[in-house]
Amino acid sequence: MCLIALAWQVHPRYPLIVVANRDEFFERPTDLAHWWPDHSSLFAGRDLEGGGTWLGVTREGRFAALTNFRDPTRNSPDRRSRGELVVNALTADDEQSWLGRLEATAAAYNPFNLLAGNLDQLFVFASTTLKLRPVPPGIHGLSNHLFNTPWPKLEQARKALADAIDGIDTPADLLQLLNDDTPAPDADLPVTGVPLEWERRLSSCFIRAPGYGTRSTSVVMFDRNAQCEFAEQTWNPDGTPSGRVFERFSLSGVS
Repeated sequence: MCLIALAWQVHPRYPLIVVANRDEFFERPTDLAHWWPDHSSLFAGRDLEGGGTWLGVTREGRFAALTNFRDPTRNSPDRRSRGELVVNALTADDEQSWLGRLEATAAAYNPFNLLAGNLDQLFVFASTTLKLRPVPPGIHGLSNHLFNTPWPKLEQARKALADAIDGIDTPADLLQLLNDDTPAPDADLPVTGVPLEWERRLSSCFIRAPGYGTRSTSVVMFDRNAQCEFAEQTWNPDGTPSGRVFERFSLSGVS
């Protein structure tokens, strides 16, 4: 997952609204969002190479999503797959206790940011700072740096969600929200350790590059009537729509 815009405790009906683009190599095998047979309360797409996921929800009202922190100098091929962090956050017996132990276990993974919580509380953890922080009410963004770092595409995503929020009725209303593939001006590009050509390609909300790009857009909406609505749109390498999934379910044990 490389770009997330979220509204937390802002909308009168939906305490949590998330719109997120997953950017990945198109050759990496992936399953569409589904109920996992080995974790029956978990609904998410699945990375068939690493076995984890980038974003998911549960019947108990949990939510988690992850972005990579872009700094090639900090990466090692020997570390664990970051996708398992989302699965662990969603399936741990005590989510908050598990989050509290991340400081001690984060070095087992390449750098990451993790959002995790439920209808009552939402946290963000950055492995580069080893800080776990509560997310305050508001419209926020997370990309491949720290929470709310004002990269051009993150600011664009936050503004797009803020402008759309009053008209939201279903997840389908937001599936096109992060579809702008216009790169940022060179003067506004971050410096993250990748070549300038890639900084340009990665600077748009929706990414198209040789063999790599935005593979899916996910929308999650938790409403105050203990319902979850989830939509996923997958994309072909040329940016045209591929598959689409919609799921709506009641949250168990939530009132």
